[in-house]
Amino acid sequence: MNSLATNEERAPWLNIVGVGAGGLDGLAPDARMALDTAATVIGGARHLEMLPERPGQERLVWPSPLETALDWIEARAGQPLCVLASGDPFWFGVGATLMRRFPVAQTCVWPAPSAFSLAAARMGWPLQQTHCLSVHGRPMEALRPWLHDGARLLILSRDGDTPAELAHWLTGLGFGDSTLTVLQSLGADREAAFSARAGAWPEVAIEALNTVALECRADPAAQVLAASAGRPEAQFEQDGQITKREVRAVAVALLAPGRGERLWDVGAGSGAIGIEWMLADPANTAVAIEPRAERLERIARNASTLGVPALRPIHGRAPEALGDLPPPDAIFIGGGLTTPGLLEHCMDQLRPGGRLVASSVTVEGDAVLAAAHERHGGELTRINVSRAEPLGGMAGWKPLRPVTLWSLRRG
Repeated sequence: MNSLATNEERAPWLNIVGVGAGGLDGLAPDARMALDTAATVIGGARHLEMLPERPGQERLVWPSPLETALDWIEARAGQPLCVLASGDPFWFGVGATLMRRFPVAQTCVWPAPSAFSLAAARMGWPLQQTHCLSVHGRPMEALRPWLHDGARLLILSRDGDTPAELAHWLTGLGFGDSTLTVLQSLGADREAAFSARAGAWPEVAIEALNTVALECRADPAAQVLAASAGRPEAQFEQDGQITKREVRAVAVALLAPGRGERLWDVGAGSGAIGIEWMLADPANTAVAIEPRAERLERIARNASTLGVPALRPIHGRAPEALGDLPPPDAIFIGGGLTTPGLLEHCMDQLRPGGRLVASSVTVEGDAVLAAAHERHGGELTRINVSRAEPLGGMAGWKPLRPVTLWSLRRG
């Protein structure tokens, strides 16, 4: 058993010191004392190179993967140890990783101003009205849900190539009139800024340590994602196996996405339900279970294009493919409903308070849902949608296939 998880009364020994671009001179006296008296210092090579010689002090560079360092730190528990981090360790920093292993009562933290705080000050942007994001170790597509006309984003770059890549990507989405301001080496003597339109981004050398301030301007044809569920089918690559937008809006409402919740999308087809679920809150997660390999590839492309690249496609048939998955907060069954035992298995896996929504477009599927409603209660809904289409020189109503939804909240 990890003694660190149970011995909350041990005196603080793990010091986390945020370092700004100005280096060690910007540290508070007590933070500098913690650094000078540490038996071990762990940090990036750039930070360790700032330190003066100190005989007997152990110095370790962050390994890859980063989690390996947690074992190093645990092996030195109780000894004065200092972790050097960039800026604020708890804003896209190492702080969250450390707190997953070590109790907060055993730590002391000295944050430096974050790149976001410094960038907002330079731009004159209120932080509470600005989205703070990162593409450092994260796909650029994750920015997609935040792009709309008038949006202000502060983005931590991966390296000096990031601003040009971002400008090219934005232009392709119809945001070529957006202004990118690259803020280099914030807080250092060599701090500099450069601005240009995304659609006219020049060839210019950018320092690796930079933050991008983005003012979004959408072209009339820009691909802006709606903030609510029921996004048009045309935004999804699909082979016809997709929950239509009107039904999807109702289904997502019944699934009631919360904050930081997990969804199983069973028989995912295009992945539309899982994608809409994740777009409802940045902390939500989803897995898309689909037996057809070509659809699985399509799901991954849709998730990336629509800004939720973390959606996890799983190749297999339910319920067998569900065996090792963490329990969900919500389940949508869009395919395989008549598989014996599937509905009951899914109900058993739901967390207390979890929601299940199952859909059917067949007589056989309707029979399964009617029986489930009689046995377990819940709500049974029939949705009939017609869309206006050209009819001669006029317009007529063309009905879509009726859809039956059964929804249940687990007590």
